Amino acid sequence: MSQDGWNTLLVLGGIRSGKSEFAESLVADAPTVRYLATAADPGDDPEWAARLAAHRARRPETWSTEETATDPRRLADVISNARPEETLLVDDLGGWVTVLLDPAHQPADDTATVDELAAAVRSCAARLVLVSPEVGLSLVPTTPLGRAFTDALGAVNRAVADACDTVVLVVAGQPCWLKPAVGQPTVGQPTQADSATATPAPIAATVSAQNGPTAATVPAQAGPTGQSPVGPDGPPLPGSPPVTTPQVPAATNSDVGGTGWTAPTMALPAAATGLVIQPGMELPMPDEYTGPQAVERLAGLDVPGTGLGALEQVISFAAATQGTPTPTPWRSVRVLVVHGDHAGGVAAGTVTGESDRRAGQARAGQGVLARLAAESGASLQVVDAPAAAPIEHGPALDPEQVDSALRYGWRLAEEAADAGVQLLVLAACGAGAEATAAAVLAATAGAEPPAVLARVVTSGGEIDDVAWMARCAAVRDALHRTRRSSRDAANVLAELGGGDIAVATGILLGATARRLPVLLDGPVGVASALISRDLAGQARHWCLLADDGGHPAVRLAADVLGLDPLTQLRLDLGEGANALTLLPLLRSALALSAALPARPEGDDSEGGEVDPVEETEPDFHEPEPEGPGPTTTTPAAEPAETSAARAG
Repeated sequence: MSQDGWNTLLVLGGIRSGKSEFAESLVADAPTVRYLATAADPGDDPEWAARLAAHRARRPETWSTEETATDPRRLADVISNARPEETLLVDDLGGWVTVLLDPAHQPADDTATVDELAAAVRSCAARLVLVSPEVGLSLVPTTPLGRAFTDALGAVNRAVADACDTVVLVVAGQPCWLKPAVGQPTVGQPTQADSATATPAPIAATVSAQNGPTAATVPAQAGPTGQSPVGPDGPPLPGSPPVTTPQVPAATNSDVGGTGWTAPTMALPAAATGLVIQPGMELPMPDEYTGPQAVERLAGLDVPGTGLGALEQVISFAAATQGTPTPTPWRSVRVLVVHGDHAGGVAAGTVTGESDRRAGQARAGQGVLARLAAESGASLQVVDAPAAAPIEHGPALDPEQVDSALRYGWRLAEEAADAGVQLLVLAACGAGAEATAAAVLAATAGAEPPAVLARVVTSGGEIDDVAWMARCAAVRDALHRTRRSSRDAANVLAELGGGDIAVATGILLGATARRLPVLLDGPVGVASALISRDLAGQARHWCLLADDGGHPAVRLAADVLGLDPLTQLRLDLGEGANALTLLPLLRSALALSAALPARPEGDDSEGGEVDPVEETEPDFHEPEPEGPGPTTTTPAAEPAETSAARAG
């Protein structure tokens, strides 16, 4: 076993994948191993007893076995108290979760939490290998207990994977290295002891930042034959566009050593899955308990003030979507920029070719969006959507194009999740996108088009009322044309929405299916969220709205969706750029909530009796005038009137 490169390692795999044998091979050369068995007693199940016996038979005589099934909390204690010279093998976390869900162990469930186990793994001084089933790749279980198990195990796997140095997924006996990311330099990655020639198989193409260009890209793969995937009944889906990693230009980055953000990005091969997107899909919901628990935990943190204010919403959202009351900042972020133009009156006042120029800038790692992505360490993917026909004269797309666009967006979200992305930022750039989003809002929420159409501002900063009236007329005519049409999701997308909103809707649905949170920004994002309600009502619960930008359509859609904008800065930097501007603030709030200790016991701020004299003290003391530095001669209990008099 290598003594460099990793100290704690998580081995994931399906049933009979060879994960346990692989984990055992990693510690085969250790002098002694403490084997922590988590499975409960098999009882009268002979098949389960045979499985346990096979595991025992493989263990060398020098290994010691310790059972933790009778006391689940003991697992975290053993890991945290292990000595540096020891080697521990835990097999497996699925058994640990099973015991926790047993009603007989409910008292232990209060203390043996996922956070406690992850903290023990993170602080473990010994060499530690943990084995866990990966059960999230199959269908959602049909029983409440089955769903509880998969949800709980998924939360455990995420938390432990985050705490471990290295994560390996074993598929059909073949190890696939997930962490560190493929392409990052690592020392002494372990290999199977019984195969001298075995090497870790990469699961994705990666690329590191280069010194010369301003962006690094990974060509997407369409599949084993190089063909674009084909859906079951629709036209071929487009191939995945490259993922760009914008970098801070060297000229403006010299103050930090001249190196830009260099984390690799991934683009995974896509395969046709026969996905059918239809109304009433049952997709996952965020954890309903961890959000309130996270907010309750904030009240006990050791902070001098009253807390994070409106940013508590971010903590609650992150906790619910991560499934833990102590959420961590999103490290891997991807911006999906949907580029699709709309013809006709909805694009009145738009400079010809402007959207193409913006999309080209983003692809090249230039412009506002790419620069903000580089500063925040986010990858960038520009997605071309089908162009939409004039909605005042006929449908924007045909039904086959809508179905293809929905599945294309879903697949992009899946690829991001497979690449380890933890947060998506949904953006758009396209001529006529704002007016089209207003048409969707009018059709789905009953809004009046003039009330949700923003003023048209020319490149010179002048208000173009003629263009605004042309957009209003186009939306009015489109709504009149479709007044007797169905308002179901697919029909609204075909008649009014167009390709960009259809792709964005697919992205939201795919992200929801993979439990991937989405930061919305702009009219296209909220329009797609409105459309997604008819297909899967769970989607909006995975969305966070950064800022409404003062846009009337975004404000109304946010109210309909129940999304409160995090800020009211009235930013208008273009879709996606507003969200990236706020991303460092959101990360800072999450980092604080995770790192700050609890308030010491006995602190007066916790409550209790208050001295009557102190109650008469004024709550506000007027600050002293600015000077060369703070003064230290003023008594702490000086009345406010004295301070104000001296200031005068």
